[in-house]
Amino acid sequence: MARLVKHERNKPYAVEAKAGETIYICACGLSKNKPYCDGSHKATIAEAQNELYVYEGDQKTKLVNHY
Repeated sequence: MARLVKHERNKPYAVEAKAGETIYICACGLSKNKPYCDGSHKATIAEAQNELYVYEGDQKTKLVNHY
């Protein structure tokens, strides 16, 4: 069964590691290297916050509000 998951953030969370390095955690849901960011959020930068999109592979489809 397919699920619709709403992600409200279009950039990763920066986490400071003990060794002084910064680790970036995916928040957009598109990373192929979860939980780490792989830069996939760049596809979401121009999206409006109140619109929904479906991602399948490299394709993005905006959902139309029917109500």
